[in-house]
Amino acid sequence: MDSWVEIVGYFGSFLSAITFFPQVYKAWKTKSVGDLSLTMILIVFTSTIVWIVYGVAKNIGPVILCNSIMFVLVGCLIYFKFSFRK
Repeated sequence: MDSWVEIVGYFGSFLSAITFFPQVYKAWKTKSVGDLSLTMILIVFTSTIVWIVYGVAKNIGPVILCNSIMFVLVGCLIYFKFSFRK
């Protein structure tokens, strides 16, 4: 990390990435995902894949970090969406 700007980029990407953590935690605890839109989840999941490819191609660490974390969290929501059906 060469400068404070890169540190800010990593910190910002980490904060953006964890936005789904409370939802994943709540879904896991309550075993309820009925109010979550599968369409929205799939769009976010697809966008994280595209952003990861872009970040790797351009070697942009914060983009890779943020979207890798989001990929896992949104993947959990997709799993929960199909597993917690009544």
